[in-house]
Amino acid sequence: MIMRTIYDVQQLLKKFGTFIYIGNRLADLELMEEEIKQLYQAQCISKEDYQMAIFLLRSEAARERDR
Repeated sequence: MIMRTIYDVQQLLKKFGTFIYIGNRLADLELMEEEIKQLYQAQCISKEDYQMAIFLLRSEAARERDR
């Protein structure tokens, strides 16, 4: 799966029945990162998807913190 945005990460999570919306953008990103880690550890997603998702989530979280 080609991931370029947080929306793409959300779509990946959705494939596994995971919908995340707390209402706090930073908390949403952190929870998505935890879910991605669990999917990777369970060998449900590839190393490439894991790395790109983590990169996107951490980049967006850094932008949120800078606001």
